Amino acid sequence: MSGAEAWIIGAVPSINSRVASITAELAELYRDLHAHPELSFAEHRTAAIVARRAKALGYEVTEGVGGTGVVARLANGPGPLIMLRADMDALPLREQTELPYASTATDPDSGRPTMHACGHDMHVTCLLGTLDTLAADRDYWSGTVLGVFQPGEEIGLGAQAMVDDGLFERFGKPEIVLAQHVLPIAVGTVATRPGAILSANDSLRITLHGRGGHSSRPETTVDPIVMAAATVMRLQTIVSREVAASDQAVVTVGTLHAGTKENIIADQAELGLSIRTYSPELRAKVLEAIRRIVYAEAEAAGADRAPTIEALTRLPVTINEPVALDKTRAALRAALGAEQVLEMGAFPASEDVSILADAAGAPLSFWFFGGADPAKVAAAQDKGTVDQDIPMNHSPYFAPLAEPTIAHGVTALTAAALGWLDTSRAGAVPA
Repeated sequence: MSGAEAWIIGAVPSINSRVASITAELAELYRDLHAHPELSFAEHRTAAIVARRAKALGYEVTEGVGGTGVVARLANGPGPLIMLRADMDALPLREQTELPYASTATDPDSGRPTMHACGHDMHVTCLLGTLDTLAADRDYWSGTVLGVFQPGEEIGLGAQAMVDDGLFERFGKPEIVLAQHVLPIAVGTVATRPGAILSANDSLRITLHGRGGHSSRPETTVDPIVMAAATVMRLQTIVSREVAASDQAVVTVGTLHAGTKENIIADQAELGLSIRTYSPELRAKVLEAIRRIVYAEAEAAGADRAPTIEALTRLPVTINEPVALDKTRAALRAALGAEQVLEMGAFPASEDVSILADAAGAPLSFWFFGGADPAKVAAAQDKGTVDQDIPMNHSPYFAPLAEPTIAHGVTALTAAALGWLDTSRAGAVPA
């Protein structure tokens, strides 16, 4: 038994046998993608590799969907249309893993170092492996598979770009959207939950307009820095005084820019806000509270001009539809073992995959799959040093184990897909 096979969990012969036979080759692909990261909407090399490999597997491939997106379609008789989604883009970050395949790439436009620090290279690899496995076992299922390789997730624009480019009009609306994300939990495990699993994310730029002047004559001005200070403090009361203790929300003022010199009262101040919420109702309530406070503080300061509130990023809550997730989890448990499918709490990160599900009018099943050495995770948990010892996504040290994570990710995504496709004509379990 090879090292890769030893990590495979479960007893689904069709999946395990095929995954074991392709893991080494997929690991080569993964290392290549990892060494050549590309930023949002610049995933040209990645998209070309995806298209070439999907075509070789017998999929009908369409490139350039929503910019650099790729759609791979395999129609295999009557049955459900399902969507499997992976994101492709990297982050502007200098890698510090010291892996032999570590990225030394820079963005050709900006010159910034780039890294796959969120695992999108792993997502692409696992989806390609799943497309391979499903194509190889097509005699045992019927339906249509859409493999969607999405650009621009890191800036929250890729899913909407594909929708706006006619994704569902051109390729059909799926019965389910399936997506997974690698996380530094133990390889062999997956974690998910019904309902809200990831928060909504709203990023705002707020410009407070004052009236500038000389620092010795503040009475002739409307000081935007004082206005900004009062606004920042009042914004802190939203979570503490307007959000119920049973709910969760975060309102962070991450930036405050104003002024050019100490003896000049500026004429404007700019705030950068990040807001996280877990329900559409709470999101609307928090955003309205921000608007109310910002406008009221400007009026209280005697500003001549109303503030400007600009939405930079708007990502909805990622919600797993409970009934659909039950079906997906049943397939994951059958393939991985019930003890490997974990229940998690809501995670304060954001994704744009729910835009695809919402636009299709389809339920979403989203889960995390492990990419970290189980022994190291267990040791860090025992010591209480997980945050220090296990690098998280977006860290320059983030490095999923290659072969075991690939084998596990392909197994999970393939099992979930087969849980939704029509397998009634199989007649036998493929070997």
